[in-house]
Amino acid sequence: MALDLFSPVKLGNIALQNRVVMAPLTRNRAGEGGVPQAMNVTYYEQRATAGLIITEATPISPMAHGYPALPGIYTDAQVAGWKKVTDAVHAKGGKIVIQLWHVGRISHPSLLPNQATPVAPSALKPAGQAFTYQGLQDYVTPRALDVAELAGIVQDYVHATRCAIAAGFDGVEVHAANGYLLDQFLRDGSNQRQDQYGGSLENRTRLLLEVVQTVVNTIGADKVGVRLSPVNPFNDMRDSQPQQTFNYVAQALNPFNLAYLHAVEGGIHGGGESEPFDFATFRQLFNNGYIANLSYDKARGDAAIASGHADAVAYGVPFIANPDLVARFASNASLNAADSATFYGGTEHGYTDYPFLTA
Repeated sequence: MALDLFSPVKLGNIALQNRVVMAPLTRNRAGEGGVPQAMNVTYYEQRATAGLIITEATPISPMAHGYPALPGIYTDAQVAGWKKVTDAVHAKGGKIVIQLWHVGRISHPSLLPNQATPVAPSALKPAGQAFTYQGLQDYVTPRALDVAELAGIVQDYVHATRCAIAAGFDGVEVHAANGYLLDQFLRDGSNQRQDQYGGSLENRTRLLLEVVQTVVNTIGADKVGVRLSPVNPFNDMRDSQPQQTFNYVAQALNPFNLAYLHAVEGGIHGGGESEPFDFATFRQLFNNGYIANLSYDKARGDAAIASGHADAVAYGVPFIANPDLVARFASNASLNAADSATFYGGTEHGYTDYPFLTA
C-alpha cells in the first residue's frame, strides 16, 4: 500500500500519527516578558491533530530577538508558559517541538537589551527594515562577532534546549534558515570572515555543527531537527554556490543521526526570485527523515510522500486558517481563506477564531 500524508511515521524518537506537519509560524502574540499566554495555548491546542507541530521561531536569549511580542525559551516564566502549551497539545494526542532561534543581524537596537547593536558573522548591513514597537525602522550595521563570543552563543542554545525539556517539548528544531544567525554564517553573501568561521565550507558550517553537537549532547540526536533554506533570498541573503554549500551542509549533518532535516524548498516571504536548486539531490544526500516545505497542497504532499522525496510535509498558511487541516485534507473539504492582515500581532481575531468543519 502506497504511503501518503495520513501514514504514520517516526522521525527519530518522535512518533507522528500522520505526516502533515504544522510549519513554524511567527505570529507576534506572546505576553509580557516573552511568556506564552492563554490564547497561545488555545492556538496550538486547536492544531494538535497535526502529525507534528513545530512552534513559531523562539529566541534563545535576550540578544536573539528581532521582532515584537515574541515568546522566548530562556526564563522560568517562559518555560511555565510553554508547559501549558505542550500539556494541551499532548492531552489531544499531538506532538510538538520548539524551533530555537537567534536572528543575528535581522534585529534593531530598540528590540535588544540596553539598545545593543545586533550581531552577525560580518559587519554587513542587510537591506530592508526591522519591525519594531515603533514601526518599521531601517536595519543598522551589525557588529561582527568575535570568535571568543561564539562559545557563549552555543551555550545559549544549550540553555534553551534544557528549558525546552523542562517545558515538556518532544524535541527541538535548530533554526538555520531564512537569513537568521546560523544561516548568516552558512552563506557567503553574509559571511566574509577571514578566521576559522569564514571562507571555506568547513569554516562557514562550523558554528552550525557546534550548535547541533551541543544540542544533541543535551537532548539526544533522535529529538533534534535542523531547518535549512538553501536558496531563500529573504532577509537580503545569497550564496555564490548554493548547491555546493548546502549539499555539503546536508552531508555534514549525517554523522549526528538527527531526527530530521526540514527544508524550505525555494524562496518565501517575498524575498525575490530564488536561485535554481536541485532539492531531489539535496534530499538524497541526507540519510534520515526529511520534511519538505513550500507551497505544497494535499496532492503535491501525497506525491512527495509516495515518491520517497519527503517523509513529512510542512504546511504554513493553510494551518493558520485551518486548525483542522488534517481533517479537511482527509475529507477533501474546502479550506478557509487566510486573512493576511491578522498574521502578525493582534488579538484572538485571525488567530484562534477560524472555523472548524461542522459535522
